Amino acid sequence: MLLLAAAGGLILLTAWLPMVLRALPLSVPMACLGAGALGFWASGIPAPLPTEFPNVTERLTEVVVLVALTGAGLKLDRRIGWRRWGKTWLLLAVAMPLSIIGIALVGHWVLGFGLAAALLLGAALAPTDPVLAGDVQVGPPGSGEEDEVRFTLTAEAGLNDALAFPFVHLALLVAVVGLPDAVAWGEWFAVKVLWKLALGVAMGWLAGRALAWVIFRLPPRAALSGTREGFVALGMTFVAYALTEMAGGYGFLAVFVSALMIRDAERDHEFHTTLHEFTDQAERLLMMAVLAWLGGALVSGLLAPLGWLEALAAALILLVVRPLAGLVALAPAQGPWSERAAIAFFGIRGLGSLYYAGYALSHMEWAEGGRLWAVLGLVVLGSVLMHGLTVNPAMRWLDARRRVRPGPAP
Repeated sequence: MLLLAAAGGLILLTAWLPMVLRALPLSVPMACLGAGALGFWASGIPAPLPTEFPNVTERLTEVVVLVALTGAGLKLDRRIGWRRWGKTWLLLAVAMPLSIIGIALVGHWVLGFGLAAALLLGAALAPTDPVLAGDVQVGPPGSGEEDEVRFTLTAEAGLNDALAFPFVHLALLVAVVGLPDAVAWGEWFAVKVLWKLALGVAMGWLAGRALAWVIFRLPPRAALSGTREGFVALGMTFVAYALTEMAGGYGFLAVFVSALMIRDAERDHEFHTTLHEFTDQAERLLMMAVLAWLGGALVSGLLAPLGWLEALAAALILLVVRPLAGLVALAPAQGPWSERAAIAFFGIRGLGSLYYAGYALSHMEWAEGGRLWAVLGLVVLGSVLMHGLTVNPAMRWLDARRRVRPGPAP
């Protein structure tokens, strides 16, 4: 009965908190972490730790990220294009690699991690999270809430999760064989980078086109859009992800691309709003459940291995590596300096980082596993607090400096 009451309270908070916190310098993730930490601490029941259940951690966070990726793809009004997505391409091509290298150097020089663990730390913490970055993302489909900052961060979060995966595989390779030789480097680049990324894009495009035909192109009596059922979004997500993973591509990338294709098929159809509303509700509910568990884990021993070096590393990752990498990447871009600074600063770390750590640590034992989880937990906690306190004032300040307007014409 206690668990049932807690589940009911969580569902009610999912609807209530966004409305209550809208005018405050607080965020829903902050409330979820705090509620989870307080609940587990007050009950005296220790939360299951991701160090003990990396497989469960991987699967839970996987589902949340998948739903968030579909939601991100569906709500982007701007058509994909080289110039329209210019800042996003700069972040992916420049800021992402720089962040991985910078975080890996912090892991090696400050924490004393070996090369494999340092690479894993960099790959896990480099991507902007599509789940916890919701407060700096665009609004619902067709709402017009798509200024340059919100659009760039939404598109980056949709694409960079898949781009981190090759480096997670590289960390696993280094952990097994040490520094790869030329043949191993070539195989990694050909398979884990080129082939799996290309297959993810191709499968996402095919799945999106096929699903769009079923949703919009069939006769009205048979088209899925006629059902007006938002849970169709889950079916779209799982089909695109599973088929791509079985084919050997990156499923995260395919899910986001397929959502873009479905939106592109009928850009102004009202069913997009139905799908978005369902994914938004499902994402918030799943996010709150996982964050409540993470809050409990933080007070149940996850942070026990921390010392001043780990705290220094977390501060460098949040305050130096991502902001500096973002500013370097956006240096050639046009637009006000304030907008570029906001994009660089709000590279929010979250559940995607936990997914990658769970994936890697469920495949093999890591000597640095406990410290790695502790640093990840501290960085996610720091990101939730720092970005949660600053996002609403910062976005209001940016909106006040310019009239909020849609992005370039779709």
